[in-house]
Amino acid sequence: MLTEAFQPDSLSIEDESWKHAGHAGVREHGGGHYHVRITGEHFAGKSRLQCHRMVHQALASLFPKSIHALSIDIASRSAK
Repeated sequence: MLTEAFQPDSLSIEDESWKHAGHAGVREHGGGHYHVRITGEHFAGKSRLQCHRMVHQALASLFPKSIHALSIDIASRSAK
């Protein structure tokens, strides 16, 4: 979904659910808490809040069933 929405220069998604064992959002299969690192020109000239909203909007259909919590690191292409 993120690749389709932003055609990023780089993208990594890490499942960090293990760090939240016992937390209300952790699912039996290990999903729920993710860390996204994404870089691309779509984020150039935008505030951190605007970028985070863009990512959340791209993944909206996955909340809350597949994603409980999401941490995001974003950089524009010019910031690489």
